Amino acid sequence: MSFSGKVKDELAGRYGSARHCQLAELSALVHMCGGFGEDCRGVCTMRLHTENIRVAKKCFTLMEKTFNIGTDVLFRRNLNGNSWTYFLFYKGDELLAVKNAIIQAVCCKRAYIRGAFIAAGSMSDPNKSYHFEIVCNDREQAEFLRNLINSFDLDAKIVRRKNSYIVYLKEGSQIVDVLNVMEADVALMELENVRIMKEMRNSVNRKVNCETANISKTVSAAVRQIEDITYIRDTIGFDQLPEGLRDVALTRLAYPEATLTELGSLLEQPIGKSGVNHRLRKLTEIAAKLRDQ
Repeated sequence: MSFSGKVKDELAGRYGSARHCQLAELSALVHMCGGFGEDCRGVCTMRLHTENIRVAKKCFTLMEKTFNIGTDVLFRRNLNGNSWTYFLFYKGDELLAVKNAIIQAVCCKRAYIRGAFIAAGSMSDPNKSYHFEIVCNDREQAEFLRNLINSFDLDAKIVRRKNSYIVYLKEGSQIVDVLNVMEADVALMELENVRIMKEMRNSVNRKVNCETANISKTVSAAVRQIEDITYIRDTIGFDQLPEGLRDVALTRLAYPEATLTELGSLLEQPIGKSGVNHRLRKLTEIAAKLRDQ
């Protein structure tokens, strides 16, 4: 099962304890996958149709919990024969409580976002990328949902995709936060574990890359130093050099892979890293002057 499916399975089994939270979540399900209307007598009707069995079951259960109303779930196989569409239909003026549900309390906002995600949301596999989205039918619905999500100090954005509007988050830390908002505790822990492993791998890679770059710089510098020292040897010989420079030149030729610190300790009269670096620069200057002659 995909990570997105795991999240929806977890959320499908979570219900708000208060009636107003149940109304909020039910309202989200219907707004995402159905709609409200009136019959010929002006009585409120509510319909929901979905290919997602989780959504159908959640709506059915919430109606039983909230209104103590059951209904038959009609379903039919789609034309391709690989999936089913589920249809639920309710009628009664008590449904106005769902249609006009007030989404102001923090708990109701959590429930609404949870319902919206179960009905029309998806998440990418966090091992590959971070992406959370909920597909809305129109701009007004998308803005309402975005504002609800952002009331939890998040930064959800909207993008249009064909005839739909997508409310989305792309940062790992914000997706962790929205899972917490929806109360998907198990999925949150799994995502956090993935993020920790990713950060550890990235940290190791950065250190390895840094060490590799340092080694490369050291090797390149040593090669240039040996070229300069060899040029001096073949041009004027080491006898023309001061004793300190001659000692560094001979030691570098004998130990081409040594670091500056190691080189300093190998001299007849050991010196520190900065002293070795100073003498090598002097040798480079001498080689440059000889080449210019």
